[in-house]
Amino acid sequence: MKSFPETFIWGTATASYQIEGGAHEEGRGESIWDRFSRQPGKVYQQENGKIACDHYHRYPEDVQLMSELGIKSYRFSFAWPRLFPEEGKFNPEGLNFYKRLLDELEAKGITPTATIYHWDLPTWLQDKGGWTNREIVDHFVTYAKVLFETFGDRIKNWITHNEPWCAAFLGHALGVHAPGHTDWNEALIVSHHLLLSHGKVVELYRSMELNGQIGITLNLSPAVPATNDSMDKDAAWRLDGFANRWFLDPIFKGKYPEDMMDTYSRKFGPLNFLKEGDLGVIGKPIDFLGVNYYSHNSISHNDDDPVFQAKPINETENVTDMGWGIHPESLYHLLKRIQSDYTNLPLYITENGAAFPDEVENGKIEDNDRIRYLHDHFVAAHRFIEEGGNLKGYYVWSLMDNFEWAFGYSKRFGIIYVDYETLERTPKESYKWYQNIIKTNQID
Repeated sequence: MKSFPETFIWGTATASYQIEGGAHEEGRGESIWDRFSRQPGKVYQQENGKIACDHYHRYPEDVQLMSELGIKSYRFSFAWPRLFPEEGKFNPEGLNFYKRLLDELEAKGITPTATIYHWDLPTWLQDKGGWTNREIVDHFVTYAKVLFETFGDRIKNWITHNEPWCAAFLGHALGVHAPGHTDWNEALIVSHHLLLSHGKVVELYRSMELNGQIGITLNLSPAVPATNDSMDKDAAWRLDGFANRWFLDPIFKGKYPEDMMDTYSRKFGPLNFLKEGDLGVIGKPIDFLGVNYYSHNSISHNDDDPVFQAKPINETENVTDMGWGIHPESLYHLLKRIQSDYTNLPLYITENGAAFPDEVENGKIEDNDRIRYLHDHFVAAHRFIEEGGNLKGYYVWSLMDNFEWAFGYSKRFGIIYVDYETLERTPKESYKWYQNIIKTNQID
């Protein structure tokens, strides 16, 4: 048996738009995902988060399930449209749900970890240009200040942004996430403003002298050359710049990677969004790094790709229901690379999990593929810790099946099964397996 450190934090994670519902409760405004979901062809069967898992009303039941699971910490996100539903309008009622949620968590001895932005931007801000408008940085600081003033004494672990790569590039270059734009120059501007707003909120948190920690969560996917050919290796390095270094370098090295600056400026023109002093703000010291890991990408050179001359290879064997290859060893290599190339700060796996086509049979959900997936990734994490790695916690994605963005309700990541007709919750076998991992703090 392999034991984890006594102080190791086991948890689960969710996001506001994916589980809350309550779309019109207590003055909540519209988010870009509400709008995006109404556009034909954008979301599977035009499903949306209007009701989602109805966590907004069922949170006591959900927190009870967390308590029975035994997690030490629960990672959730705030919904910006609940607090600022219209321009110039603060909605104090929007905080009430989170006050009730925190009361419930505290009663069960579960430590909250809060994400400030998990993609549900108010549409009134999008109508002003969203993340392409530099003014949004000030709006984000205003939003964060309300959260810090209200909950700074109750929440000790803060994450500024979840996966800025997705918000920037899936939302603005590839068009598959809200707001659904396909403009690479716009996506680069968005990526910069997301990072700048992160740095500004870190500055704010420090200035308020709050007793807690603040960091950011990045989705990181190792880019592995498909062969030993030098052209494949170069292609993999370019996609590593796209997926990983574009965010890691400014946060930890105070600069964007020069090769990517050159690529983007040649392809899309001068990077005029970068202003004097910005990189100093983005690089403000943080307390930890959150890592979301699901898979690696096997990369080959491809002249048909107009931006990177690189193409990920679609895997067909040993994949999840998302079509993502299962590569737990790449989690280990990723953590080692972060430690060697970027930082010795505490690391947290803030998301890791897998979608599989779960079904209820005789009242049970036998999700052995998910158990195997989590087991192998826990082993990889333990190996990193055993070699002196500073990994402090692990949040399984997700607590329950939920709205999986453009895939609607067609993909199930949860360790709790949600019947979307009745909203009944049923713990899967992976929930019971994870329960034992947490209880023993060991893995075989």
